[in-house]
Amino acid sequence: MSSLLRRAIALASIFSVGLLGPVGLSACTATEAPPPASTTETPPSASTTEARTVPPLPTVPPLPDSGDIDAGTYLVTSFAENFEITVPDGWSADGDGLGKDDPDHPDDMAVFVGWWPSDHVPTDACAWQGALVEVNPSAKAFVDAMTAQTSTSSTPPVEVVVGDYSGVEFDHSVEGDVDIKACDNGQFCVHSEYSNLCTRWYSTAAERETYRVVDLNGQRAMFWVVQFHESINPELTREARTVFDSIVFKVRQVTS
Repeated sequence: MSSLLRRAIALASIFSVGLLGPVGLSACTATEAPPPASTTETPPSASTTEARTVPPLPTVPPLPDSGDIDAGTYLVTSFAENFEITVPDGWSADGDGLGKDDPDHPDDMAVFVGWWPSDHVPTDACAWQGALVEVNPSAKAFVDAMTAQTSTSSTPPVEVVVGDYSGVEFDHSVEGDVDIKACDNGQFCVHSEYSNLCTRWYSTAAERETYRVVDLNGQRAMFWVVQFHESINPELTREARTVFDSIVFKVRQVTS
């Protein structure tokens, strides 16, 4: 059979199969492979997506370093854990602290809420030069050093809760009739960031403070509210205490 004849027969066979259509192929349909599965991925259900979504935390603005501030709640990052503090109108930021003047004495700061870290406490608040002792980072070490300090008077520490952490609170003031001008460097030093100079001192014997010392899982955070003199408007003193009490640490819960 010639090559041309074989090609003609093959073409005729193909043509006849095409005319038969499904009838001619019915014997082969049982062994055909199923159509390929769709490669389009099915999106996750809405319920699954919602279960994995962590709601955003509310945004709290950082406390400005200095100057007059608006009333509101601010975030402070001075310690191992951040804390929030809420302030009414009329307060100003001053480094690691907030102060407000007495309306009756506008040029004289009347109350102050401070929190700068200190790790040295003098054994004697008046004769403090050469007596600034370093204390370890625990809350207990600072409280023990402050309440044992001579030339000062402290109330017995009481337990308090500051948000998700525990701590203690005590009052601190000058003991007896101390001539502060006769103290070392003319300063009545209660604690310091350094071993050779004082960073927190009383200028007059009328100053008094309330301290709150918090245990952040072995690390110390400390705050104090100051009344600089006895003639301060009682309303302002209560307002300062409200600011002091607004300080709260919040442990951020991580949602898996």
